[in-house]
Amino acid sequence: MSNGVKGIIGLSLVLAIMGGGYAALRLTEPEDANDGDTTETTEAATEQQNRIIIYDSQVTGTDPETGESLEGVIKTVDIKNQTDELHVVQKTPKTEDSAATYTLDGYQDVVMRDTVIGTLANNANGLTTESVVEENCQNLEKFGLADPLVTVDVTYETGTECIMYIGNQTPGGDATYVMTDADNTVYTVRNSALANYSMTLNDFVEKTVLQKPDDEDMPIVNKLTIQREDIDYDIVIEYDKKSDDENYTGGTSASHILTSPTEAYISVERSTDITTGMFGLSAEDVFSVFCKESDIAEAGLKEPFCKVEMECNDGNTYDLLLSEPFTDTQYGKCCYGMLEGGNVIFIISADKAKWVSVLPVDIASKIFIGDYVWNVTELSFTAGGSTRTFDIKQKEESKDKESLAAEDFNVTLDGKEYDSERYRRFYSFLIGADAEEFALGEAIPEGEPMAAIDYTEKYEGRTRKIEFYEYSAMKALVVIDGESKFFISKSYVETLIRNAGLFDSEEDFVKTWK
Repeated sequence: MSNGVKGIIGLSLVLAIMGGGYAALRLTEPEDANDGDTTETTEAATEQQNRIIIYDSQVTGTDPETGESLEGVIKTVDIKNQTDELHVVQKTPKTEDSAATYTLDGYQDVVMRDTVIGTLANNANGLTTESVVEENCQNLEKFGLADPLVTVDVTYETGTECIMYIGNQTPGGDATYVMTDADNTVYTVRNSALANYSMTLNDFVEKTVLQKPDDEDMPIVNKLTIQREDIDYDIVIEYDKKSDDENYTGGTSASHILTSPTEAYISVERSTDITTGMFGLSAEDVFSVFCKESDIAEAGLKEPFCKVEMECNDGNTYDLLLSEPFTDTQYGKCCYGMLEGGNVIFIISADKAKWVSVLPVDIASKIFIGDYVWNVTELSFTAGGSTRTFDIKQKEESKDKESLAAEDFNVTLDGKEYDSERYRRFYSFLIGADAEEFALGEAIPEGEPMAAIDYTEKYEGRTRKIEFYEYSAMKALVVIDGESKFFISKSYVETLIRNAGLFDSEEDFVKTWK
């Protein structure tokens, strides 16, 4: 081996030994030799990120007896943003059991979203930053703070005052630059804590036109009247008081009936939004708060297109005024609306304000016999010049109305005993058809009807006459108490006549007619 190679190997061994010694020294150092510096750096970074910038310097701290954190109570918050100046004041003070609540000064006579208004105080109190961007900043313009978008002036009950300025959003869009009047330090704060300070006055107005009571306090609507410029009659819905009587067994209709422009049963599904929909009606936006006569006129409510009067059994009456529908660029088809005597004009979707377009045919049921089978005491059927009459009497009047069945009744046909179950099956066919379409105002054909039914209902003792007139090759006209009401399939009437011909036989009644 040459002397040069030996030298290189020797040098390598020396370096290896030195490296091993260095490694040995590293391994024998105390484990926490540098931990203190790392911890201090982390704490400093955390302090920079989570700095409280709005607080009551006279209160904030720790209770020496309980160890609980102490926090000041905000008395007022004055906000100036790009659209409004808002003055938040205490509505109720803080107590041992509840926090302070807040509202907007000057709007105590308007139903406001107090929970949202409360965030203007609660979000500010103890507001924590996300990061410190620049201390002693000399160029506030680049953060939108030279002329801030929003100024929030907080005053505590002790008199301590803090002012926060809100500028632009950060490039990432998840935080916003802020500064306080304490110094020129620029911070970032999460957007969710600041969003409500940019809201308009209208954003804090409650957009429920008429509050909906709790279920146990919900009143009965005795009468609902719709007056509208585009129709020459009133649409009137009234409560059927029979529904309150424990002796009345309901039929197949809603608890309300249509009384104008014609009398008719109404569909539960299609009428509920009309009958009780004023309760809980929500608006899309607010047009005017503390509206003046000029606002009412501008919204077309001085002489409204539609007026809805709702009379309730608790003695209250509510009048909803609605304008003619228009197309809003943001909300689509809408109308202006307000409660008569109110001070707020709302923008309401026409889909919710159904009263501006509803017609009787939209809510009326096409049931032409809605009475429960055992509520009928007499029923006569006439066709071809012949009349057959059923008499129906309950055997024991004291029996529970809800459990009545065919065996609880004596039925006669033309004075002779008749099978009560067979009568029930005929009645079932009779009420098993809905009319196909409305025929309000249709001229009644001359001559005799194809068939007629007269029946007396037990509860009111009222007798109703239903006549079926041939109208066309496929249709029959249903006339109730002398008024045209519906069109029905002619085959139904023909099947009805056929079934009447089976009264004296044991043959099953035909159940279908199409």
